[in-house]
Amino acid sequence: MALIDTFGRRINYLRLSVTDRCNLRCSYCMPEEGVEKLCHSDVLSYADLLRISAEAVAAGIEKIRVTGGEPLVRKGILQFLERLGALPGLKELVLTTNGLLLKEMAQGLRDAGVQRLNISLDSLQAEPFARITRGGELSRVLDGIDAAERAGFPAHKINVVVMRGVNDGEILDFVKLTLERPYAVRFIEYMPTSGDADWRDLCVPGAEIMERITAQYQIEETVNTDRSGPSKNFRIIGAPGSLGIITAMTGHFCDSCNRLRVTASGFAKGCLFSGDGVDLRPILATGNDALLRQEISRIVEAKPGRHQVTDEGVETAPFAMSRVGG
Repeated sequence: MALIDTFGRRINYLRLSVTDRCNLRCSYCMPEEGVEKLCHSDVLSYADLLRISAEAVAAGIEKIRVTGGEPLVRKGILQFLERLGALPGLKELVLTTNGLLLKEMAQGLRDAGVQRLNISLDSLQAEPFARITRGGELSRVLDGIDAAERAGFPAHKINVVVMRGVNDGEILDFVKLTLERPYAVRFIEYMPTSGDADWRDLCVPGAEIMERITAQYQIEETVNTDRSGPSKNFRIIGAPGSLGIITAMTGHFCDSCNRLRVTASGFAKGCLFSGDGVDLRPILATGNDALLRQEISRIVEAKPGRHQVTDEGVETAPFAMSRVGG
């Protein structure tokens, strides 16, 4: 079975948030004081998250990325991931993490069936890293990356949110990582989730990132799979690793978007910027899984053709990325 929206896009990728909690306060994700935490009763149980996932896979989802907040802070996450990875028809189970708990949990994640990790790493220098994350310790993340490699994970994806005047001076340092290790480094344009009027001042366009790279290196394009995310991928010729640029703001990739999102509180969204989304909790309460699958299909049908964040005169309501799964 395949999930096809009204624009002919095949939707086969679910981003599943298991918690709104996080052990960092990254500047592009939430306010310095954090966000008001969901009540325990407002966070979906693992049983309900598994029901949603099972019906999504039955409807046509092939890849699930578990996110947060920081997914590794939720108790029982390893047991849940093991059950999730065993769903019939699921082809790919991956997880996004800030890496702070990886040193202790990497082997458990691998044993639970997680196939690949995405690790958020916005600076390779301790002081800027602490400033961006508001207190994060870079050495813990680097130790976690090493532990994940020892646990047998394939080459990690490293996510870098590029911010002008904050960490854009490190673009070529991240590029050099791919010359030494088989990492897949993904540069992500800054998005206006905080509602800041001057967000454009922080956004470094993907075209500029590419110009900085090609001024120093020769590149070659690489091919995405049909379950890949939205990055435009390439590598430095001869490098073991690869690079990618996600132009969420300056270059709509909406025409190839293949994703749905489900928040930890049970709201399903066809687009990151599509408001509150559809509350799945009333349907979960009925116990009718066939109805749940129908609702997932309906959300796909209602998926917008593209976001309108960069359109003239459009104002986006601020939200914390930790609440919608990054």
